[in-house]
This record gives sequence, structure tokens and C-alpha cells, in this order.
Amino acid sequence: MEQLKGDDALFIAMERSTAPVHIASLVIYDPSTAPGGFVRFKDILSFIESRLHLSKTMRRKMVKVPFNIDYPYWVEDDDFDLEYHVRHLSLPEPGDWRQLCIQTARIFARPLDMTRPPWEMTVIGGLDKIGNYPKGCYGILTKIHHSAIDGVSGVDLMQALHTLTPDVTPPKNSEVWEPESRPSDTKLFLTGYKNILLRPIRTVNALRKATPGIAKVALAGRPKKRLEDRRTPTTRFNLTISPHRVFDARHFDLAQVKAMRQFSEGCKVNDVMLSIVSGALRHYLEGHDELPSNSLKTIIPINIRTEEQKGTMGNQVSAMMTSLGTDIADPVERLRFIHEQTLAAKIQTSDLGPREITGVMQQLPLNAMRFTANLHHSLGLANRTKKTINTIVTNVPGPPIPLYSSGAKAVAMFGQICLVDGVGLGHVVTSYVDKIAISFTGCRDAIPDPLVYAKCIEKSFAEHALALVELEYAKTNEKPAAKAKKPAARKPKKPSKPSKPKAAKPKKPASASKK
Repeated sequence: MEQLKGDDALFIAMERSTAPVHIASLVIYDPSTAPGGFVRFKDILSFIESRLHLSKTMRRKMVKVPFNIDYPYWVEDDDFDLEYHVRHLSLPEPGDWRQLCIQTARIFARPLDMTRPPWEMTVIGGLDKIGNYPKGCYGILTKIHHSAIDGVSGVDLMQALHTLTPDVTPPKNSEVWEPESRPSDTKLFLTGYKNILLRPIRTVNALRKATPGIAKVALAGRPKKRLEDRRTPTTRFNLTISPHRVFDARHFDLAQVKAMRQFSEGCKVNDVMLSIVSGALRHYLEGHDELPSNSLKTIIPINIRTEEQKGTMGNQVSAMMTSLGTDIADPVERLRFIHEQTLAAKIQTSDLGPREITGVMQQLPLNAMRFTANLHHSLGLANRTKKTINTIVTNVPGPPIPLYSSGAKAVAMFGQICLVDGVGLGHVVTSYVDKIAISFTGCRDAIPDPLVYAKCIEKSFAEHALALVELEYAKTNEKPAAKAKKPAARKPKKPSKPSKPKAAKPKKPASASKK
């Protein structure tokens, strides 16, 4: 039995039937690499079952404390049923990319059953008409509640359910899994009451650790690299979200994206992707005649998981906010601005101490978090209060080598992110082998035309690619400046020897008259 931490419990408090708080991944597989060249649904079930022991998440369910006086607990499910969690469906004809996106959005919009281990897998067949993917390929959409996992631990889970070769031999398992019986309500209540008495002391200790960082930022004055402090504009994305979702994604060549880093010295791949997202937002809002004069802002989750915490459940994340420069039309100028802003945000976040700030959040009472979330929704404050961010962009780096599941090779990976009131659009950047993808999840009221926004992402990338071509062309055709020739140093002349004066020849006297 393991208790959730405060930041994990926050996602429980935010959960609503119309706004479920889970994340997801969509992976497309090529079965031609599997034994026999095909994969059956029962092969997938067998493969997953043989690797359940490699992940703590798969067989744990949540048990709540009476009256929610304390954070819930994870216990090993004594009634675990793999076939409940793994489902199968096929797309209707023609089975194209647009139908896959619609089906993915529908599945993602449905809440998870929180009385069971909070995850589901849906095997999606009938993808024969999706371009750029092999015939016979299928997808697996995996949904996991955010209280159980974050982006980094999600990668760990993906690695647990994949192999580095098409070999499907089950891994050795020296441990015997044992389910746990549900703890009694009396025990949970008494333990929770004890934690209530200790929480003030823990809160004071957490604040004591966080105070130096807060004071450092408050007293540091204006930094050299300053975050833009213009007011965050209100956009169509800042609304009370509906229960309906949209999804789409585009992937690009990773090497080309890495080459774009040369636009700004020290630039990261994440800065490039933020600039591409910014350009897409700019084009989309311009198309609706809604582009604000002030730049949109985003929140970027930051992994604070230590090496010792690798492979553990739950969330180990902080976040930083930065401007996206949507008021800048030129992609190169915008990228340089974003690079400067992310550097400033990283410095500020580091000074604050992300682990210490997260430590304070982990002491917040669950009922207080739930009350605040419900009040925010019931009063519609997302539509009436001052905005701090407009969207979310999270970067989840994937493996640089191919992965296999049930012997089938993974050929593409995409992500989905949960939405909350006030943030009706979220982006997930995922890299895999030689590709990098931008996936977006949106509220249908905020983005009723997801295909248009997907094309805006393509257009923004094309602008960056064109700027890269122009830069490479300029480098290739740049003529080195002609160096001014220095005048050749003249050798000093040897001093000439003084010439001897020639003796004047005596003039012959005029001849005397002959005698």
C-alpha cells in the first residue's frame, strides 16, 4: 500500500465527469516484423500479461480515505481483470487518418473507471488507408490517469511494455505478485486523522525550505534576461471546457528540426518546437481575425524526478511559464525571442527551487483542493478572471531507437494531454527515432476545426524550413571578404659609397702661334 502525494492528489481533486484528468499515447505498429508477419488480439493480451510485473502502475487501484480527510492510497487490485482494461475495435471504411483522429478523441473524452486500476488500452484496427504507414498496421491508444503517472514515468511504462527486438519471449520474473485486500475504513480514517494533526508541522517545514528561493527571486531585482511581463490576452482557448474533445497531430524530420537550432546560439529543440507551435497559433487566430496584440503565454512542465525516483509512480514535475512571441511574424526573430524567454524562465524557476515549491503543494489538504476546483468550475471563473496562460506545451522525449510490442515495430508515437477550465488547448511534443511530432488535444468549443489548426502547424513548420534553406544558401554562397593587400615591404637600400670626384682633365692651352 502506498499513499499518493499532494501533487498526485491534485489531479484527483480536479477530476470531473466532463473534464477527466488523464493523459494518453497513440502508437502505430507495423505487424510485418512479428513472428508470422501478423499480430492477433490474443497475442497482444498475452504479451502484456507477460510483462505486467515490469510496471507498478498496471495492477494498482485507488482506495479513498473516508470523507476525503487525507490523500488516497494505491493498493494491489485483488480483482484485476486484464481483458477489462484492453479492448479492441476497428475503424469503418475507409479507415483514414481523419477517422483515426475522431475515434481517438472520442475514446480520450470518456472518464476512466476509478474503482479499478486507472488505465485502458484500445487496439484500433482498420488503418489501411492511412498514408505513409504500412498496410495492415494497427494502433494502440493507452489512457492513464494523471494521478498515477507523468510524462517521464509514462516513458518508463512504455519501455516496460516494449522490447528492443521483435522477440516475444516473456522476460524472467523472479517475484510473485500478490494482491492486497482493501484496508478497512476505520484504519484509513485513523491514519488520515493522524496526518491531519501532523500536516501543520510538515507545512511549516516545507515553507521554511521554500522561503529562501522565494526571497531570492523577490530581492534579486531585474535580471539581465527578463521575462516579458505584458498582460496575458484572453483568447478562444480560455473558456470553461465542454466534455467533447478533438485531436490531430503532425510529425516532422528530427534532423531538420535540430538544424533549426542554429538560428539562435544555444537554442534547444524545445525552443524550436515552441516557435513552431507559436506560429501555428498565430496563423490560426489570424484566420479567425482574433490575433491579440499581446503575445500568448504557455506553461511548460519540467521534470524534477531524481535518478532514485526513476521508475516510481506518480508525478515529479514542476512548471515554468513563458511567452510564445505570437506577436512576432518572422519565424527566426520569434525563435530568438522564445530562446531568450525560456532561458529567463529557467533561471527564475531554478532560483525559486522547483522541488521546494512542489513540496509546499504536497501539503495542501485534499478537501481544500477539491472545494477550490469545484468552486472555480461552478462559478465559471475561467470565463471571468484574469488569464495567466493560454495553452500548454509539454515535451516528452521518446527513445532514439525502434521499439517493438508483440513483435510489431512501432512506427509512430503521438501524445494527448488533459484539459482543465481556462485551458482548452494542449500540445504534446514527442520524439521517436528520427521523427518529432506535435500532437494537440482541444476542447471542441475552442477548436471546432482541428484540421485547420493542423494545417497551421504544417504552415508554421514550412516557414521555419524555408528560413533554414535561406540560411544554408547564404552560407554556401557567402564570399569571403577580400583581404586588403599590404604593400610589400621594401628592402632598405644599401647606402651607396660616395663616388670619388673625377679629376678634371686639364684643358689644352690654346696653341701658340707658330714661330
